[in-house]
Amino acid sequence: MTATYNQNVTIITGASSGIGEALAYELAEQGAYLTLAARRLDQLETVAAKCRDLGGKALAVICDVSQQADCENLIQQTVTTYGRVDTLVNNAGITMWARFANLNDPVLLEQIMKVNFLGAMYCTYYALPLLKQSRGRIANISSMADKIITPGSTGYIASKHAMEAFFESLRSEVVDDGISITMLYLGFVDTGFAGRMLNAEGKPSGGISQQLQATKQMSPVDSAKLIASATLLRKRTVYTSVSGVPGWLFPWIKLIAPTYLEQVGKRFMDVGGL
Repeated sequence: MTATYNQNVTIITGASSGIGEALAYELAEQGAYLTLAARRLDQLETVAAKCRDLGGKALAVICDVSQQADCENLIQQTVTTYGRVDTLVNNAGITMWARFANLNDPVLLEQIMKVNFLGAMYCTYYALPLLKQSRGRIANISSMADKIITPGSTGYIASKHAMEAFFESLRSEVVDDGISITMLYLGFVDTGFAGRMLNAEGKPSGGISQQLQATKQMSPVDSAKLIASATLLRKRTVYTSVSGVPGWLFPWIKLIAPTYLEQVGKRFMDVGGL
C-alpha cells in the first residue's frame, strides 16, 4: 500500500496563497490533518474551508513567523488540536529586487532574514521535541536562486544561504532521532511571488514579473506534488530546472565557471532595470 499523508499532522507556513495554498490542497486530498499559518486570517480561513471540503482537517492560525512568540503559539495550537506534530513545512518567505547600494535603509535585509531564516528556525525549535516523538519530517522551501549568482536579491539570497547552512547542520544532529530534513530548491513557480518583490523603499513592486512572462514556470500544483512526494520519501535535496537547465548542474557550473554565472545574473539585473 502506498504511503500517504492520511492523518499526518502537517504544519504549513505561508499557507494563505501560492505554493503553501497549493500544498495544503494536495495534502488535504490525502486526508492530512493540517495547521495552516499566515498573517491573513480571512484568506487562511478560505483555504482551510476548501481543505475540509477536500477531505482533510484544517486549523487556521494567524502567525507572523518573524515573531518568536507567534511561532511558539503555532506549534502549541497544533498540539492542542491534534496532539502531535508529524511534518513541518517551512514555506513562508519574502524577497526583494533592488541594488544593495540603493536601499533607503539596510533594515530591509533584516526584515527578510527574520521571515525567511529566523521564521523557519523558530518554528523548527518549537516543533523539534514533537518531531522527535513522531520521527517526523521537516521540509524547507528554498530557491534555485540560492545556487545561482543573483544580483538584485542580496538579502533574499543571504536568507536562503542561512537556511541551507542551518538545516544541513541540524540534519546531522537529529538523524539518530529519525527526523528527516528535505531541502527543496525550486526554480520559477507561477505564484506571482516575483511580482511582490520589495523595492529599495521596502515596498512591493513589480519585481521581475515582466521578465518571467516569456519564461517557463512550474505551476503551484506541480510544485506542491513535488514537495509532498519528496518530503514523504524523506529525500535530502531536490532541485528543479531553470530555463530548461537541470537544477543540480548549477552548483557545478558555479564551481567551475563562476564568472559566466555572474555575467548571466548581471544581464538579468540590467534587463530588469536595476
